[in-house]
Amino acid sequence: MDLVAAAAKTFSDSPALVTEKEILSFHDLETTTTRIAHTLSQHGIRKGDVVALCMSNSPELLLLLLALLKTEAVSAPLNHRFPAPRLQDLLPRLNPSLLIGPKTLTGTLSFPAKLTPEEILAEIDTEIPVPRQFNSSTTQHFNSSTDQQLNTSTTQHFNTPLSIIHTSSSSGNPKAALHSFGNHYYSALGANENIPFGPGDCWLLSLPLFHIGGYALLIRSLLGGGALAVAEAGTPIRDALHDFQLSHLSLVPTQLYRMLHEDETLKKLQRLKAVLLGGSAVEPALLTEASEAGLPVYLTYGSTEMSSQIATTPGPTSTITAGKVLPYRKLAIGSGNEILVKGPCLFQGYLSGKGPVLDTDASGWYHTGDTGILSPDGELQVTGRMDNMFISGGENIHPEEIERALCSLTGILRAIVVPATDPEYGIRPKAYIETAENAPQDQNITDSLSREIGKLKTPVAITRIDAWRLLPGTEKIDRGYYKGLDNRST
Repeated sequence: MDLVAAAAKTFSDSPALVTEKEILSFHDLETTTTRIAHTLSQHGIRKGDVVALCMSNSPELLLLLLALLKTEAVSAPLNHRFPAPRLQDLLPRLNPSLLIGPKTLTGTLSFPAKLTPEEILAEIDTEIPVPRQFNSSTTQHFNSSTDQQLNTSTTQHFNTPLSIIHTSSSSGNPKAALHSFGNHYYSALGANENIPFGPGDCWLLSLPLFHIGGYALLIRSLLGGGALAVAEAGTPIRDALHDFQLSHLSLVPTQLYRMLHEDETLKKLQRLKAVLLGGSAVEPALLTEASEAGLPVYLTYGSTEMSSQIATTPGPTSTITAGKVLPYRKLAIGSGNEILVKGPCLFQGYLSGKGPVLDTDASGWYHTGDTGILSPDGELQVTGRMDNMFISGGENIHPEEIERALCSLTGILRAIVVPATDPEYGIRPKAYIETAENAPQDQNITDSLSREIGKLKTPVAITRIDAWRLLPGTEKIDRGYYKGLDNRST
């Protein structure tokens, strides 16, 4: 099934790709990507070939990914923020037929078959339809709604490989996860059932397309008919809120906190249909403030291995929860409260020298390494990572429990807790925190945590920082970096 062609037939003139200056409808998208696909085929790209792309988010990258979808080649978008030696190390495992990217990113990489986006687009330049400029009529159409639904009667072999997305591993060593057409299809279908994304809607592509959450929006757009807005590289999200008529937005807690305290930005947020927020380490006070401001905040829990979202709240929430398991996913709680998942969204495996490797138990469950609790009514609460746990004074310490306690205090925006060497207990927790102006003093923090979670779990040292060391290309804090600092008890 050609999703681009099906979307063009169903949604036709509805906007599909929006930039600051122009729009492409689904019909335009079909015409353009068909010609790009033809150009790629002239360069020898066939069904099943792996094509690596090293580019930042841009209209060109989006068009190339959709063209590869049409050719049934396997897209492997790379984290362009990686240094060249690290990118070079990824290529042998991918074994791509072609590497696409600007010379500034791929020029120093040793690979026999390289093309720039400009070289590919130049070959079809005279045939690309001229995008329509924004005017009152197109804007009015863009904000309209329709009851059109995609006809999914035509099917493709759902096991056909479609993408290779690298995990944002907390160890700093990303794994190459292979996804099929069916993985992405059912992921998008279930996500759209929970948060509709249809004609007249516009979701800002704020997550990188080499991230599962970014790539998943491509398929959600094709199935639902919503448009994707692509800002110029480096544009702050607050500026994009003013540049586009957005209806949906993905944020991390720190971004939401800062936007809540900017009056003009807050007004834009209040007009959105959905703000999708990562479900872990969210400060309850932040969620309460967002709810009282009338923001439609949805909390979610997902993974690369499950092709993006696993559980999401069924509506805007003011309660800390990962929500309920979405359609086409199955979830169970195993030994040690480990979260187990399976279903049609589960990826095909990690790339290896012997092909994709998928480790599941005898019942087909994939062990995520995350821990959680499932309520009788199906609400999921994610409690932490099994590999983050350490032992202090003979007791199991889960850093995420302490981080949640820290973030429950007004003014603490984000927190990371790591093990620190201690002469008496062997190991004690140490905390790094990002704070607002109204955050309590260290002693008050210590007193509050001691009462709430006990003295043994209360950090022996608290370090305030202004900027986090993040895993490249993500908003995830590099926990390993902070573990590697001088963690001696103070």
